[in-house]
Parts: sequence; C-alpha cells; structure tokens
Amino acid sequence: MELNNNLYKLKGRVMHYAWGGHEFIPDLLGINNESRQPFAEYWMGAHPLAPSELLTPEGPVSLYTAIQEEPGRIISEKVYDAFGRLPYLFKVQDVKNILSIQVHPGKEEAEKGFDREETAGIPLNAPYRNYRDRNHKPEMLVALTEFWLLHGFRQLAEIEQILIDVPEFTVLLPYYRREGLKPLYQFIMEIEQPEINALLENLIKRNIRMKKEGELTREMPGWWIAKIFEGKEGMGDIDRAIFSIYFFNIVNLKPGEGLFQGAGMPHAYLEGQCIELMANSDNVLRAGLTPKHIDVPELMKHILFETVVPNIMKGITVLTGEKIYPCPVPDFGIAKIELTANLAYTTTTTSLEILLVTEGGAVVNNSIVLKRGEAVAVFAGETYTLQASGDTVLFKAFVPA
Repeated sequence: MELNNNLYKLKGRVMHYAWGGHEFIPDLLGINNESRQPFAEYWMGAHPLAPSELLTPEGPVSLYTAIQEEPGRIISEKVYDAFGRLPYLFKVQDVKNILSIQVHPGKEEAEKGFDREETAGIPLNAPYRNYRDRNHKPEMLVALTEFWLLHGFRQLAEIEQILIDVPEFTVLLPYYRREGLKPLYQFIMEIEQPEINALLENLIKRNIRMKKEGELTREMPGWWIAKIFEGKEGMGDIDRAIFSIYFFNIVNLKPGEGLFQGAGMPHAYLEGQCIELMANSDNVLRAGLTPKHIDVPELMKHILFETVVPNIMKGITVLTGEKIYPCPVPDFGIAKIELTANLAYTTTTTSLEILLVTEGGAVVNNSIVLKRGEAVAVFAGETYTLQASGDTVLFKAFVPA
C-alpha cells in the first residue's frame, strides 16, 4: 500500500502480562476492561512480534512492513545504515506486581552470546535461551505517576549495615567482610534451595506481620517482600532474589522524573506507571522473582558489581516547552513536551518520531487531532507543528541526529 503522507496516527499493541494493572492503560486508551485483563504494556514501534499500525485512509499498515519497504523515507538513510531497522521500542507500562530482577548485556556481549547459542542449535523460542538477538537493551524510563524500582547495588557500608541489622543475614557478615560484594552475591545465588528456605522463612513471616501492623514503608525492603507473599498459601521454595531487594537501591521517582539503565545494571520495576523507551531487543538475564529461565554463570558475567547512586533526571529544557532526558546511547532519545493554549511547538525530524499524548489533546499541522492516549508517527525529514487549546503533555521518541 502506497503511503502518500509523512504523518499518520499510530495504533500500538497492548501486552497482557500477568504483572500488569487493570485500569491505567485501558483508561489511557479508552478501552473497556470489564473482563479485568491485566494491561501491562502498550507497545509503539516496529518490533516484528508486535508491530504498531499506521492508520491510513485506505486502512491500517504495519509500521514494520512499511519500514522494510521504504526505510530511507521513514526512518532516514542514516538510521537505516547504522541500525538496519527502527532501533527503539516505545512503551507505556503499568506495574502492579513486581517484575523479575534482571540485567541486560552490552552490544558486543549480546553478539557473542547470540552467535554462541545459534552455533549450539538452541531454538530462538526455547525457554532456556538467553540471547534472542544480537543487540543490547539499554532502557530509559520516565515516571507518569509515583514509580518504584530497584536500581543497582547500594553503597558497601549500607550493605554491611543490612547484614548486621537483619538477624537472618548476620551469618553472611564474616564472608562479606572477607571476600567482598561479588563473591557474596555469587554465593547466595548458588546456595542450595533448602538452605535458602531455612534462611528466609522467618524473615518473610516477620515482614508480613510488620506490614500488616503498619511498621513498614515502601522505602524498606521488607515492605516489598511482604507484598510478594501476601495472600499466598504457604511459601514453597523461596526465591533467592529476596536478598537482592535488600542489596539494591530502592528508588522512588516522582512524575516527570527519569532514570537510565545501561548494560549490566541490575534492576526490577516494583510499582507504578511509566513511559519506557528501550533498544529494540529481547535479551534479558534474570536473577529471580520469575518462573523464567535463570542462568547464574551467565548472569555473573554481565552484572555490574559497582555501587550506584541513582542519577534521577528531571529533564533539560532545549526548546520552549520541551525537556530532553539525556540517554548515553545512539539508539534513542526521549523528550517531554508541555503545551498551553499560547504555546506551539515546531520542529523538523531527522528520524522517525513517535509522539504520544498522555494529558490533554493536540493538533498536528492543523490536520491531525490527537486526544489523550493517541499517538502519531512522523517520518524522517518532516516539519511539523503541535498546538493545543489547553494544558497538554506529550512524550516523544526519536533517534538522536
């Protein structure tokens, strides 16, 4: 199908993962969810498994197919030469239940890992496969509501104090003081399951009781541990990732604040709603809180064993009404655009840009009307103007020039 214009409304794809909420994304998109399905993510991009659709007068067109047919026109020759595809995936996420603790490999390691598993003949859809493509998977998130996550290791002195303060962990203190962080983490990732159960059962019971009695807050690891086990009959085999909740930074982002997560950074989303922009990859190495495949030796090769002070971003104003959240990768950039009745926004694209309205409504080039939850795709080299009749917020995904 011939595409005669350079701007089209874009329809994304909802992903119904079990950890998702029931109200936020349906409300954003104007979807009735009487069946109470979990709406976890809304994908906007050209991922081959769930491509978005360009809404043309002749009918919907797969963005993935359109890029395959006219890459230079849609994403630009420069981007196509560098990446061979649209290099980002743009998402809305609603995290109701805690996601798996995970890390992502860097580009070079992803290429090696993918080639190694291809040579070994491991099917791409095998549940025990680590590398499903040859790409890295850096991520940038911007909070839409109060958002909680785990991000990197705490300071060493904090970890030592936790080992002192938590009765079940004191047995690990001499080993930590003697060997350090990496050997300790590897040790707990390799302990036999019966020992994990014995170490953590009383800890979990105590946290459940303390949360019920109002003694815990979200800043405390025990609050999240209690949330994981609340309402469950019996504990079964206890997930060793419980340790990670104590060892990692618990980060609270306010609406509009952002955080970048690069290769090797251990993290897990805990609760809240956010915009996420990531490289177009499925490579995930998991450390726990998941029934999916965990490969401890591979995880240990890639996890960043450095203490981290989370770099929370508030955005940098580059144009009136626009804030950029700096992403130290060439694959993607993200901006927040705030309009008023007296403020228009005009720019020329250097790559395919996808814009999503999260508050209010806007008009693009006096021709395309966008209401809350609607998105538009703007092809490379196109000049466009956004206008609004009242307070409006959009998020924009692009490839840096």
